[in-house]
Amino acid sequence: MSDVLDADEIAAELPDGWHHDAEADEIARTFEFDSYLEGVGFAAGAGGLAEEAFHHPTMTVEWREVEVRLTTHDAGGVTAKDIDLAERLNGLVE
Repeated sequence: MSDVLDADEIAAELPDGWHHDAEADEIARTFEFDSYLEGVGFAAGAGGLAEEAFHHPTMTVEWREVEVRLTTHDAGGVTAKDIDLAERLNGLVE
């Protein structure tokens, strides 16, 4: 199991575009797209990366936005697994 990161460690490691929701003890980002189908395509790609990592985010797909929220439930907070998957998800849109 990964160690839970403290707020300073999260701030230092947080990938571009992500924010730390301290109250929910997770990191989150809303990805914006030109169309609904682009967002759905991103969500499908994110699902593939999540399966590879065996680390599954909460995702909400709306009209042209996909909100992704990450926390490591079995560790009880944000860990390096969350930071790593966030970086990989950023790679889908770069």
